[in-house]
Amino acid sequence: MPDSLVPKTVSLFKEGYDGARLKADAFSGLTVAIVALPLSMAIAIASGVTPDRGLYTAIVGGFLVSLLGGSRVQIGGPAGAFIVLVAATGARHGLDGLLLATAMSGVMLVAAGYLRLGNYIKFIPYPVTVGFTAGIAVIIFASQLRDLFGLTLSGREPGPIIEKLALGLAAGTVNWAAVLTAALTIGIILALRKLRPHWPGMLIAVAAASAFVALLQLPTETIGTRFGGIPRGLPSPAFPPFSLEKAGAVFPDAVSFALLGAIESLLSAVVADGMTGRRHRSSMELIAQGIANFCSALFGGICVTGTIARTATNVRAGGTSPASGMLHSVFLLLFMLLAAPLASYIPLAALAGVLAVVAWNMIEKPAFMALLRSSYGDAVVLLATFVIVVFRELTEGIVIGFALGAVLFIDRMAKSISVGETKPLEALKKENGEEEHPVVADDPDTVIYRISGIFFFGSAATVGTVLDRIADQRRNFILDCSEVPFMDSTAANIIEGTLRKAERTGVRFLITGARSQVRRALRQHDVRPPRVVMRASVQAALESIRSEKTP
Repeated sequence: MPDSLVPKTVSLFKEGYDGARLKADAFSGLTVAIVALPLSMAIAIASGVTPDRGLYTAIVGGFLVSLLGGSRVQIGGPAGAFIVLVAATGARHGLDGLLLATAMSGVMLVAAGYLRLGNYIKFIPYPVTVGFTAGIAVIIFASQLRDLFGLTLSGREPGPIIEKLALGLAAGTVNWAAVLTAALTIGIILALRKLRPHWPGMLIAVAAASAFVALLQLPTETIGTRFGGIPRGLPSPAFPPFSLEKAGAVFPDAVSFALLGAIESLLSAVVADGMTGRRHRSSMELIAQGIANFCSALFGGICVTGTIARTATNVRAGGTSPASGMLHSVFLLLFMLLAAPLASYIPLAALAGVLAVVAWNMIEKPAFMALLRSSYGDAVVLLATFVIVVFRELTEGIVIGFALGAVLFIDRMAKSISVGETKPLEALKKENGEEEHPVVADDPDTVIYRISGIFFFGSAATVGTVLDRIADQRRNFILDCSEVPFMDSTAANIIEGTLRKAERTGVRFLITGARSQVRRALRQHDVRPPRVVMRASVQAALESIRSEKTP
């Protein structure tokens, strides 16, 4: 089996694992579990499911991501990026449809890993990822307006963000106890981040807000009043009800889950690589994410992915191996077994405050502003992705952003190519420096053109226009391709058209310095000897012309 399909856990134990590393991993696992505890429940509630399903996701999915993954320090679990997709899927297809879509996305991710598709995630432009993340942050914040302000709604909470923002019309139902609880939670998190950055600010804030509400008996919703608390342990595994009709209905949602899961997990793994100096195995990471999603659905959990914030927390806390991620899941399970009744006292406004802070932190503000200032093209890609994600749909935002980024790249590459006439002496100096050039001759019947840059469909029209201006009275035309690293079929066809024109007018066509890929592309379009003369350099071409003139 290739190394790319071997979990990092196997590599770890081949290297050796001792008590000192276990102690470090146990501490980091506990630290991450403390962060993940309120966050997993908050994400589940924001996704339209019960808080225990967020814990199932972190326990089952997080354990498998670490056990089987291609990163040493990746932490898996429910992610804020999935809130909108999960909530929309649950609203359309019910809980059974949501679980089926999650399981199907797991199968897709496993297939993507075995097909090595993870290598292509790196081609997503940076403005797309920044705009996409910022858009998700806005949606997450909007989804918390109800609980942040304790609003009382007559029906189901609206889905589109415009309708969510219209919740302000319900200002008459604002619960000031909820507003105070949320403000207290946010204030404690921000204060601890500044004064005691190594303390588990989110957990302390949620615990303090819970005590505040309980002691003062404030009239605000809690996990207990809305959901009846959380169970003490994991449910028995069971596959969600399956039918071909149901599978077809949730298939688009499963594709969205798989696409977003792949992007999120591999971006998180890249961040972890930057922090640890190691390299993850993208194919194995996708396989692990797929298995984790499939098994999460069996236990009633929602979508699993690598989470950047929890992964970074793991690294900063001293995590060195997948054991820290597995232990983080074990600690969460112990919480469910030993302290589940305490979750009933957690105010929903406190969890909404946690997600409001998470949403603010998700926006890469310096990167966002830098991209707006960098260039018109990058700004368009960034803003288009952001606006479409916020007001339309996540997957659509990624696709359109990627398409705009690709067009921008093609335009930039097309402008980077140059083509023009060069004198024989200039061409030889380019090849040989300041050495003597015995073959130099100002032959009026010979012209040399040099192409520099990637010659592809985007630049073919520009180059073709220049080559069409070749004077018919020239007997020898040298096309120097020594600075062309790549040529596609469109470009080769342009060269073939120039060759046909040369053949009609009796001009001898010579190509110099062509690399193997360029020669292969030219041969496929019948640009080969004897129609054209191939030489290794301009000097060799000039010598060939001179030898034919010499009797």
